[in-house]
Amino acid sequence: MGKQTQLPATKRRVSPAGRWELEDAKARFSEVVRQAREDGPQRVSVRGHDSVVIMSVEEFERLTPAVPRVPFVQFMEDLHLGGLDLEREADHDRDVEF
Repeated sequence: MGKQTQLPATKRRVSPAGRWELEDAKARFSEVVRQAREDGPQRVSVRGHDSVVIMSVEEFERLTPAVPRVPFVQFMEDLHLGGLDLEREADHDRDVEF
């Protein structure tokens, strides 16, 4: 029986499920990005726990629809501040000695 050798980090293969250990993802970042664009999101784990997901910008934009910005006046009107007493008391000048 022959002695098994472990491949260096730069020669390790990604699992079929698109999971990477951090050191492998760092060493082969271009491959992670390529697979994220072609095959879908890629999970990167740190110390055995999933930590981040790398995905294409198209997938990211599909998952996070753009929220239209509300004009400032409409934003203020939507606060419904009509019931608040926002009147200021008259501000009289102060006496200042020179």
